[in-house]
Amino acid sequence: MSVHILQEHTYIFFLGITIFGFLVGSFLNVVIVRIPRMLLRSESENTDSLTFNLAWPASHCPKCQKLIPWFNNIPLLSFLWLRGRCQNCHQKISLRYPLVELLTAILSLGIAQHFGPTLTTFLSLILVWSLIALAFIDFEHTILPDNITLPLLWMGLFINTFEIFTTASSAILGAMSGYLILWIIYWVFKLITHKEGMGYGDFKLLAMLGAWLGWQSLPFIILLSSFLGSMIGLSLILLKKKDKNSLIPFGPFLAIGGFVVLLWLPQLNFIYLKLFAL
Repeated sequence: MSVHILQEHTYIFFLGITIFGFLVGSFLNVVIVRIPRMLLRSESENTDSLTFNLAWPASHCPKCQKLIPWFNNIPLLSFLWLRGRCQNCHQKISLRYPLVELLTAILSLGIAQHFGPTLTTFLSLILVWSLIALAFIDFEHTILPDNITLPLLWMGLFINTFEIFTTASSAILGAMSGYLILWIIYWVFKLITHKEGMGYGDFKLLAMLGAWLGWQSLPFIILLSSFLGSMIGLSLILLKKKDKNSLIPFGPFLAIGGFVVLLWLPQLNFIYLKLFAL
């Protein structure tokens, strides 16, 4: 009987995390759309007086500006019900909206199943949700906003004073090394090619991941993200979607590498030792 009750509680926990993941995914869509615009407005000398932030104005169609009622703003379900079009102007709704909602729910469930009902799950969800927002912002706008990466960097250092993911010394070294490694690569590449291979936002993102996961995670994150970036970049060039001089954001690949290492760093270490240990 007690096992049955425990299983029921586990199912409720997973269901709750999944539903909450959809809701968070809906909010992340707001973050992905509005933070780049907020940054541009703050840098513009012609910024008007209208309030614009994550809470205001209310959700509206970007094409016709019609306010979206709550029943047309239910994560994923509303997109399916409306068949991917605005109810008012019938213009197509970007596939990014349901994709972010579904991805957030799936990854949230994966975190919950991996770590269980623990503080580690709660903190891991904050990290993963932030990585989703950063990945899509960088993909669409080629920027990694400081107002996401820097608070998360400090948060990683703080929580690891309690050794949640790694030790405090490992987190500090991870933050320092994460920034310096990409900074050195950036300048070596620039001196050789006279081109900029990445942005300073990438340095801060890797520093953030180092602060959360420790310096031991960095080689795997760099290896995974570089491999994915190279494969996708080469594929786009072969398919003639990009040319060799096109800018491909590196942030999404760092985010993927960070997520993989968050869940499977011990397994990656084991594989490395099996392959390369003498």
